[in-house]
Amino acid sequence: MTSEPVPAPLPRFPRDFVWGVSTSAPQIEGAVADGGRGPSVWDVFAAREGRIKDGSHARVATGHYHRYREDVELLERLGVGAYRFSVAWPRVVPDGDGAVNAAGLDFYDRLVDALLAAGVAPVPTLFHWDTPQALEDRGGWLVRETAEHFAAYADAVAARLGDRVARWITLNEPAEVTLLGYGLGQHAPGRQLLFDALPAAHHQLLGHGLAVQALRARGATNIGIANSHGPTWTASGSEADTAAAGLYDLLLNRLFAEPVLLGRYPDEELAALLPGPVADDLQVIGQPLDWYGINYYQPTLVGAPGADGAGAADFGGIRLPPELPFAPREIEGYPRTDFGWPVVPEALTELLVSFRERYGDRLPPVVITENGCSYEGIEDRERIAFLDGHLRALHAAMAAGVDVRGYFVWSLMDNFEWAEGYARRFGLVHVDYATLERTPKASYHWLRDVLREQARG
Repeated sequence: MTSEPVPAPLPRFPRDFVWGVSTSAPQIEGAVADGGRGPSVWDVFAAREGRIKDGSHARVATGHYHRYREDVELLERLGVGAYRFSVAWPRVVPDGDGAVNAAGLDFYDRLVDALLAAGVAPVPTLFHWDTPQALEDRGGWLVRETAEHFAAYADAVAARLGDRVARWITLNEPAEVTLLGYGLGQHAPGRQLLFDALPAAHHQLLGHGLAVQALRARGATNIGIANSHGPTWTASGSEADTAAAGLYDLLLNRLFAEPVLLGRYPDEELAALLPGPVADDLQVIGQPLDWYGINYYQPTLVGAPGADGAGAADFGGIRLPPELPFAPREIEGYPRTDFGWPVVPEALTELLVSFRERYGDRLPPVVITENGCSYEGIEDRERIAFLDGHLRALHAAMAAGVDVRGYFVWSLMDNFEWAEGYARRFGLVHVDYATLERTPKASYHWLRDVLREQARG
C-alpha cells in the first residue's frame, strides 16, 4: 500500500501580499426582486428559452443576499485578507440612471460592515456584467450615454461606501461582454453583431475611465480594473496561422490592455472603427491606475479557420462561427478541468512576464483578480493541484521580476455559471442548490492551511 506523495511547501510570498477570493452579484445574490432591485440583462437573457444550457436562472442563485452573514463567516474561517465581490448596478440604480435606490446601498453597507468586523477587506467591483435592462433597451454599451450613467452610479456607490472601502475595481472582463454578449450572442444581452460589437468595447473602457475619475473625486487612492488575459499560442508557423493568432491576441488581450496602460489602441485601423472622439476618450481611459487586475484561466491555441471549420475548438464552451478570421484549436498534452479547459500553470508565468516585457514601466503592480477551475465533488483534489500549480507559477513570475501584489481565487462558492447554469462548480465551498446548504470542500481547508503557513512568515 502506497500513500500519496506529500507536495513540497509553497514558496514564501511577501508578508503584505493580498490573499483573497472572488464572487459576483449576479452569480450569487439572488433576490432579484427584493429591496427595489431592477431587472438586469442577465435576468432577461436567462428567461429566454434555450439561452441557459440547463434551463436554470439566477433568481435565487446561492441566496447570498439573505445569507451574506453566513458567507462572511466562511471567509473569516478561511483566513483570507480580502473579498472581491460585485455591486449590482440594478440594485443600486434600478433603471441604470436617475434615482438611487437607498435600500440597495443599504445591503452593501451591511455587507461591508460585516466584512470589516471579520477582518476581511472589502474589494467591490462596480460592473460584473449585470447592466440594468432599462439601459440595454436604450442601446446598452453600444451607446455612449451608458458610460456616463455608469460613472454616476460609481459616484453613488463611492459616496456611501468610500469611507470604509480602500480598494476598488471598475469593470470585470469587458472583453467577454463585448465578444460573448454583443458579438456572438452567447451571453447577455444576446446580440450577434460580430465586429459591429466594437463600440461596446470602447464604451466600457470609457465607462472605466469616467468611473476612475468619479472614484478619485471621492478620495479613492487604490483603483484597478479586472481584465481577462491569457497567452495566445500560434497553431503553426504558417503565415495564415500567425496572422490569425495575432488578430485574436489583438482583440482579446491588447484591445483591452493598451488603452488602459498606454492610452492608445493597438491598431490605427481598429481605432478608426470606434465611435465618438476617440483621441479625447483615450485621455480619460488611459489615466494612471494604482494596480492592474488580471483574470487568468488558460492559454488559447489559435490558427486560421479551415475551409470546413475543422480544428476549431470551443471558446470557453462556446463554438465560434466559421466566418471569424481565426479559430481556437484544442490544446493537447495537458490535463483538463471538468469544463474541458486545459490546465497550464506555466502559461500564467508566461503571461505575466510578457506583460512586463511589453509594457515596461507603464505596467503598474499586478493583482490576479481571478484564477480557478471547475471540478465536481467535495474531495476536490484536482482543484488543490490546480491552485498549488498556479501559485507556484505566480511565484516564478515574481521571481522573474514581475511586481505582483495579490491573488484572488475564483470562487468562494459554487454559483450560477452564466450560460452554463449550475452545471459547473468553481467554488471552494459546495452549494446544495435545493437547500442552499454550504459545505467547505477539501480545497477550502487546503487554502486555509496555506494561508496560516504563509502568515507564520
